[in-house]
Amino acid sequence: MRVLIADDEPLARMRLRTLLARRQDVTVVGEVADGDAVLEACTQLKPDLVLLDIEMPGLTGTLAAKRLATLSAPPQVIFCTAYEQHALSAFDLGATDYLLKPVRAERLDEAMERAMARRQPTHAERGAWLRARHGADEVRVALDEVLYLLADEKYVAVHHRGGMWLIDESLRQLEAAHGERLVRLHRNCLVPRERLLGLKTLADGRVLARLAGTEIAPEVSRRNLPAIRQLLRTPGA
Repeated sequence: MRVLIADDEPLARMRLRTLLARRQDVTVVGEVADGDAVLEACTQLKPDLVLLDIEMPGLTGTLAAKRLATLSAPPQVIFCTAYEQHALSAFDLGATDYLLKPVRAERLDEAMERAMARRQPTHAERGAWLRARHGADEVRVALDEVLYLLADEKYVAVHHRGGMWLIDESLRQLEAAHGERLVRLHRNCLVPRERLLGLKTLADGRVLARLAGTEIAPEVSRRNLPAIRQLLRTPGA
């Protein structure tokens, strides 16, 4: 989930960023310090969720939330504030949750799980399935459940949240069918682009990809490294 942090207090932003760094299913796409910047950042970065302070310079958090609700694909909002009296109006605005400062890790996790449950798949995600083999049975796995795809000499394995199944298509065929969703890391590895969190360079010079939802870090080839770096630098990619 792509998250924007909006708070005029640097220490509050740092705390939220630190707490979110514990989660592999979250990417912080930006930070802003006033209400007007929230609207601009949401237009450019297209976050799934905004952690939104209420008392900020410019537009208040509640006014910013009202403006966000008019977007064609509005992000979810979790209010973070020191003032408990704003809770009722926050939920009237359709907020996913309401957190009191200082935000506790367990409450943030609860709020994030609620946001994950409410998240709606995009049009591209709906109906996107891969055909796989599980023993003698043919099954389907949703593309948004896929962690990575790894090719061996004789087969392609789709590693997903529930385990690993085999598929009949080649990586080249999968890339052609789902080119907007899949990114090539190596000649034998594709990953969903929304899984990409970042890169890790080892002492021997090899570069690994950090993926949301798994500790596995596939290697990125030198040939594909420039494209991956550019993708990670591109807002909303």
